[in-house]
Amino acid sequence: MMPTESSLLTHLLLQLPLTFSLLHAPPAHVPALVPHTPTPLTRSHFSAHTQLDFTTHCNSSCFHRGEQEEKKEQLTEKLAFETLYADGSRTLTMVDVEDDGEFGGAHPTPHRGPGAKPRHKRVRRQIYGADGRFNIQGDNFLLDYPFSTAVRISTGCTGVLVSQQHVLTAAHCVHNGKDYVNGARRLRVGFLIPPSINGTKTHFTSTKKPLVHWVRVKRTRVPKGWIQGPQEVSMEFDYALLELRWPHRRPFMRLSVAPSSDDLAGHRIHFSGFDSDRPGQLVYRFCPVEEESNDLIYQHCDARPGASGSGVYGRVWDNNLERWERKVIGIFSGHQWLEIDGENRDYNVAVRITPLKFAQICYWVHGNRLDCVQD
Repeated sequence: MMPTESSLLTHLLLQLPLTFSLLHAPPAHVPALVPHTPTPLTRSHFSAHTQLDFTTHCNSSCFHRGEQEEKKEQLTEKLAFETLYADGSRTLTMVDVEDDGEFGGAHPTPHRGPGAKPRHKRVRRQIYGADGRFNIQGDNFLLDYPFSTAVRISTGCTGVLVSQQHVLTAAHCVHNGKDYVNGARRLRVGFLIPPSINGTKTHFTSTKKPLVHWVRVKRTRVPKGWIQGPQEVSMEFDYALLELRWPHRRPFMRLSVAPSSDDLAGHRIHFSGFDSDRPGQLVYRFCPVEEESNDLIYQHCDARPGASGSGVYGRVWDNNLERWERKVIGIFSGHQWLEIDGENRDYNVAVRITPLKFAQICYWVHGNRLDCVQD
């Protein structure tokens, strides 16, 4: 990164905490996920190819579809999950959901809905206007929170550290909806190591690329909602959790049920990833939320293939700490054409962590549903 860009990034990061909403949303109610005994499945063929450039389509019906509109049986089936182990074996775990309140949990996210905008040509964009991405270089950034929570996935995607042994990423990085990708057979997670730590002099850091320390994945979990449905309607389940063989020592970012964008500091989201057009570099970006449905966050954060699986985070009010905290509220998935009332609009899209998805991912991390009853 050039010094001027570094100075600009530092200035931006210092300014972000100063802008936030004065009203704090009540904490979301999280239902409890009750797993059944896992059932053995046949071994995967690992026949799929990794699709880093993931694109879906959505119309009015899928945009307005929400968890509260689906039957309990449908949702519990989608919240079932597969576990892929390092030896290639896999299991299926069915679940029940216990909820004292209305099924689906908490306060449904209001649809902002696409406003009236002029019709434009259907030209796909992943960079909107001037490129607003920043390369993150140097020990003071690469090893500092929150940039240190971003990791590489050996299939070409990005992931985010959410515990001392778990990485959250996009499901399509390891599974195409029908089978696991070939690279999932020996899946690894890569931790960036700045050149100076590897013996390179500090003043060469700006020209040397960081090295990567790879760690094998012990097991991979993918929701059945991603596996069982056509990809056009399953972007809402495009997430997976990877468990490392050994714990790491880096800071991780806590999960949170995604609030409405009105309850995010500055109405902004942020994420760092390994975009394919900047090989070997960690790339950071932030932008406002443009639209939101019950399951997806629509935005124009600049991104390229390889950023899929990045942990999308915002500054969320923590009632226990009584302060604003960076928390993962979604997973960057890819690009979606949104067709409403004859208007074609293109967005980059993140899967939002709903109360039910929080309960599921939290159970994957802790293995104990009692630790996941609330954020």
